[in-house]
Formats: sequence, structure tokens, C-alpha cells
Amino acid sequence: MGAIQLEKVEKWFGNVQVIKGVDLEILDGELVIFVGPSGCGKSTLLRLISGLEETSRGRILIDGEDVTAKLPSERGLSMVFQSYALYPHMTVGENMGFGLKTAGESKSDIASKVGEAARILKLENLLDRKPKALSGGQRQRVAIGRAITREPRGFLFDEPLSNLDAALRVEMRFEIAKLHETLGTTMVYVTHDQVEAMTLADRIVVLKDGVIMQVGAPRTLYEKPDNLFVAQFIGSPKMNVLPCETDGQTYRIPGHGTGPYDRAQPAVKLGIRPEHIGLTDPEGAVCTGKVEVAEYLGADTYLYLDCAEAGQVIIRTSDVPEDIRGKTVGLQFEPERLHFFGEDEQAL
Repeated sequence: MGAIQLEKVEKWFGNVQVIKGVDLEILDGELVIFVGPSGCGKSTLLRLISGLEETSRGRILIDGEDVTAKLPSERGLSMVFQSYALYPHMTVGENMGFGLKTAGESKSDIASKVGEAARILKLENLLDRKPKALSGGQRQRVAIGRAITREPRGFLFDEPLSNLDAALRVEMRFEIAKLHETLGTTMVYVTHDQVEAMTLADRIVVLKDGVIMQVGAPRTLYEKPDNLFVAQFIGSPKMNVLPCETDGQTYRIPGHGTGPYDRAQPAVKLGIRPEHIGLTDPEGAVCTGKVEVAEYLGADTYLYLDCAEAGQVIIRTSDVPEDIRGKTVGLQFEPERLHFFGEDEQAL
């Protein structure tokens, strides 16, 4: 069991409050990912759960037990850091079993647990190698294997893939997804990479300035953001946000056209994802813009448009003429995909 509950958790460094009354429930067996900009408190929150940082106020419970004042070693959690922190003079097998050895477990138990972890992570043929003979991805798997051998109630990952190149990150994302499926153990994962968050998480926790902005499944955050911050933070390229005015029946983009509006409250911002914008004739379009840059990426092309008073708009499309750069085009918004935000930046 590895259910984790945070109750009004705060963290202060002197007079600076970095975690501001966080309430969060992580279910047993769930893979929850913390994301947010640099300095938002995601790594600090993970360290509070692990016990590496002292909680200033509030409570942390694991399986209903208050562990707020307990040492990291007493919480039953294993942590995987950004750096592999492997002992260079030890073999892979010795690195994976070192924590068990210091805990006083028998050689037979250590061998059994190391063997099982190696099987899960496909490290059986590497157990006698030293870390210097491994690739970055293999070293990270060894670090994860060291955590597995302890049979923890939950795993804590602090940006474990940030030191790997793009190809290895893809490979390790798959490995971690399969690991979670195999073990069924609670995992809390910190990353700045949206692709990791969207592809791995059961739920994502979006943080800003030590406050949770929204918690939800990846699809929920992408399709139904609660506020302007989440709308623009989740998604790459990010959601286009344009100024707008509403009168109860229509919205108007300053300097451009109008469209139907059915919300009761007035909106000041209109949001639309790049893939939900089509190209049309400029005459009578709700918005027009000049194509400044066209990025061809194979299956997709990103168009960057200067829409004057509406600002820059990004379109993600699959079929555009090669000579579109420099041309003025009309934009066609999918009406059911529009997002509107009020003065307080909350979704309407």
C-alpha cells in the first residue's frame, strides 16, 4: 500500500514561503506527476514527501499514518534522483544490493531481490559490469533497480531523465511506464518535460508559486483547463490566447471579426489550440494574419502568424502550400474548441 495524503502542507525558508498550504491525495498505485515552471516548488514538495525537507506546517500521511516527523528511512519510500549516484568501484549487482546489505539482509535475500529487479529492468547480463561501462540509460535503470530492491511503499522520481539525450528519454519513458504497470506501486514523479507528464501520468499536478493550479488526467488538463495558466502551460505548442470582447451573444477580436458567444459571464481572453485552427479566405474570417514563419516537421507544419492587434498565432496543420510564407490568410476556429477566460483568468 502506498496512498499518500498532504494536508495543508507549507514550507518556509526563513521568511520566504515556497509551498503554500497544499492539499493533495495520491491514491495507492497511482502515477502522479508534478509539473510547473522553474521555482514553482515541485521538487521541494517531493522532498517534503520523502522527508529530505522538514515540513513547516501541515501533515503528510502514508497509508493513513502520520509521517510528518519521521525520518526518510522510516517512511518506506525509495527516491530516484536526477544524478545516478552509483558507486564507481562497485558492480551493477553490488550497487543494486548495497542498500539491502547496509540494512543487514542475508546474502541469499539480497541475491534474490537483485535478480528480480534485474529481470524487470532487463539488466541480467550487466550485473558484473562497473558503472563506467554502461550507457546513460543503463545507469538510470540501475538507479531505479536499487530503489526496487527495497520493495518500497512508493517511488519518488526527481527529474530522472533530464540528463539523458532525446532518444534515451523516449526509451526510458517506455521503461518507466512498463515498470509502473508491472509493479503497480505508487509513483510520484517530478519533471519539467510536458511530454513525460502527458505520456506517463495517471494524473498531473500543475504548480505555480507553491500553489496547485489544477489536478487532473492529462486529457482533462489539455481539453478543459481551469485557468489561463494551465491552458498555456500544458501543450506544445502552447494554446493561442487572444484578446476579446463579449456582449452576451457575440465575441469580437479587436481589429478583426466576430463569432457567436454563449457564456453568461463576460470574457476578456479567447483560447484556441494550434491544431483547432483552419485556414480560409481572409474575406469575412474571424481573424486574419500574415504568415511569418513556416516550420515543416514532416507530418505537421507549424505556421507562425502576425495577427496585428491579436498578437502572434500558431497554427498546427498537415497540408499547406510550400510558398505560404509571407501571405495573408484567414483563420477558421473550431467553435466547440474555443476556451474563454474572465478578468480573474479563470475559465468560463
